[in-house]
Amino acid sequence: MALAQAKLAWEAGEVPVGAVVVKDGIVIAQGYNQPISSHDPTAHAEIMALRAASQLLGNYRLPGCELYVTLEPCVMCAGAMMHARLARVIYGAADFKTGACGSVINLFEQEKLNHHTEIVADVMAEECGQLLKDFFASRRLAAAEKRKLLS
Repeated sequence: MALAQAKLAWEAGEVPVGAVVVKDGIVIAQGYNQPISSHDPTAHAEIMALRAASQLLGNYRLPGCELYVTLEPCVMCAGAMMHARLARVIYGAADFKTGACGSVINLFEQEKLNHHTEIVADVMAEECGQLLKDFFASRRLAAAEKRKLLS
């Protein structure tokens, strides 16, 4: 389901990242990247899913909830997950540029922080990573074709 959300992001011209929030085995919220179209730097897939879940449950805390996301969360999203008190975060592809669950830094292992969400990495990592690779390859190809037309 998170991959389906990521594909919606791609269709909208956004970096294809998708997320779903699950409580008691039931998907309660979904989200996909929207920072470009919404002119909002916080509109990452995870934030969109957390917002929808919080509205549905009527609480900014989401105890007992899990978040599935196609790309390793960044620092902003990891911080929001801690504030939401998520029980577990499951992600697909690692992000070696901005990943905050172990690739660059692991915020969830910081002993001084008061909430420690469980992290599960590399779930469907190949599929999630390939979607991102295909997206950026298509963007590079489109840019090269545009340059070719203009020259």
